Amino acid sequence: MASTIASAQKSSVNVTSELESMTTISNLPKYTDAVVKQFSSYDTTGNNDDGFSGKYSFVRKNPDSSLVIFEDKGAGVINRIWTPTPTNDTLDFYFDGSKKPSYSIKFSDLFSGKIYPFNLPLCGNQVGGYFCYFPIPYKNGCKVVFRGKKLEFYQIQYRNFGKNARVKTFNPNLSASEKAAFEKLSSSWKAIKENILSSPGIETIAVDKILSPGQSLSLVSLSKPGRFLGFEIENAKQFEGLEKLIDIKITWDNENQPAVYLPLSDFFGYAFGKISMQSLLSGTANNTNYNYFPMPFEKNAKVELIYRKGISNGHAEPLTIKARCYFSPLPHDPKTEGKFYTFWNSDKNAALGKPHVFLQGAGRGHYVGTILQAQGLNPGMTLFFEGDDYTAIDGKMTMHGTGSEDYFNGGWYALLDRWDRKMSLPLHGSLDYSLPFSRTGGYRLFLADKMPFQKSILHTIEHGPEQNNKPADYTSVAFYYADRAISTSQLPDAKNTMVFVPDTMMIYPQLMNLSFNGQATIDGNNFIGRNGAQIRVDLQEIPNGKYKLYTDLETAADGAEITFWQRQTKISEPISFYSTQKEVKKKMFLCDLDINEFRNTVTLHFKNDKAKNRVNIGRLILVKSKP
Repeated sequence: MASTIASAQKSSVNVTSELESMTTISNLPKYTDAVVKQFSSYDTTGNNDDGFSGKYSFVRKNPDSSLVIFEDKGAGVINRIWTPTPTNDTLDFYFDGSKKPSYSIKFSDLFSGKIYPFNLPLCGNQVGGYFCYFPIPYKNGCKVVFRGKKLEFYQIQYRNFGKNARVKTFNPNLSASEKAAFEKLSSSWKAIKENILSSPGIETIAVDKILSPGQSLSLVSLSKPGRFLGFEIENAKQFEGLEKLIDIKITWDNENQPAVYLPLSDFFGYAFGKISMQSLLSGTANNTNYNYFPMPFEKNAKVELIYRKGISNGHAEPLTIKARCYFSPLPHDPKTEGKFYTFWNSDKNAALGKPHVFLQGAGRGHYVGTILQAQGLNPGMTLFFEGDDYTAIDGKMTMHGTGSEDYFNGGWYALLDRWDRKMSLPLHGSLDYSLPFSRTGGYRLFLADKMPFQKSILHTIEHGPEQNNKPADYTSVAFYYADRAISTSQLPDAKNTMVFVPDTMMIYPQLMNLSFNGQATIDGNNFIGRNGAQIRVDLQEIPNGKYKLYTDLETAADGAEITFWQRQTKISEPISFYSTQKEVKKKMFLCDLDINEFRNTVTLHFKNDKAKNRVNIGRLILVKSKP
């Protein structure tokens, strides 16, 4: 059975077909006419109460105070359930107009792995979010009721096929074919390259060439119909760097604009010029870039690499390009499938009051992936990532999110072991998280839940909790299939590809990397040291240079006297945190720092004083000194 349902009235939709649509990647270009929508807890007033109070976390309340959180008529399938705040309360699913619950499960057990079939790799939790991608189809309507007193953040994404579709309603007791499809999914995802190489008529095109600064290189040029099933480029580390000088350009069928034209590092999901993403279909592993999105074409195809000249004074070296392209002779069918396109948007100092655009345009196709790098232009907490995603298909809103990390199936940025560093999963992940740099990023693939559009699409994300009011640089890549390019990317140049490096950086206690010596402990913002204890703060993330070190602090009757050291060198005079009454001081100067590869820590030495042994620090602020 074809994994992508071109028309639900002609094909049967069931758990097996939905699982196969996530396994048979070769069907990703195929058009679909299902309607993709989402219920979520977003604040309908435009403010930022997207689940905190629970005010917007339901469709309606039942007389027994239970909450209806999802309701759909006709035939459909729930493809994704997300929350960062699961509870042990019951979810009741009512299928096909039933007056009694058809299936009940603890909300938390959609993600815990305890209840089959809600298991890895489709259900789990990472980067602060809990996700469920196991398909839940229904023949004639579905209602989901939450039995707890309060629900916070949630999103339920679904596809509706209309009233006359042939759909088999979900049953937790999977049939033999459904179990086999689920088992095949895990193995297929692990062996995606092997599956590509076993495709009929597959041809491997190997490349071993030199690319010099200021030159372009034809990686692959074909004058026959077919499709690319994958690209691999070795020595991925050679493409790292703040300037992102290497571009990839792909053109189909002599079209008047490239289908793909953007920095190579952005295409493969690097984060701010460094290797990061390892998704199912694109990223970097074992120092090799890979992309396994199927790319059909009708007549010819050309893949080029372009080595731009940068604006720095550094000497650019020639690069050895070793690559492989996997080609299949199966031609593009314009009636049933789209061609592969990207839209690259380097939104430097994004306009206040306007959201960042992932993709906007008119045409027919479907959206299949997002990569985003988000850089705050004000030092400090990443509040720009409070912004919601928004989608309008064919002129009507279909999805409205609850926060930026939520869109990427995460949650709770700047908290330990939540959204606090890069983390890759097959369909989503965090590209990076850095409070010192005030930056982050994420990616998300859409397989069974790809978003079709017949006439137009507008897919955006806010920068800031309200009114798009946080200054930021946003760089995104949208992956989509369409009958033609529906939007034109700007051309990469020396300015719009440069990674921003701030002069002011901040380190917050909850994400400090600390080492202890002697009787030293930490309690929230309180550093406690007895008998001359020492606490060392790791600064390896901070770029080399000379800095002035400041802090927000609180003095009190038990405030300690400390000195700051780098290795065995004292770099400050004694600093007292003592006062008879508590007093808060903002951005108090502490000392000068010289950070390099040998001196990239700072250590607090406590004076030996039993009564005065506490240092309360809100954040460390490093301001780079002017040369």
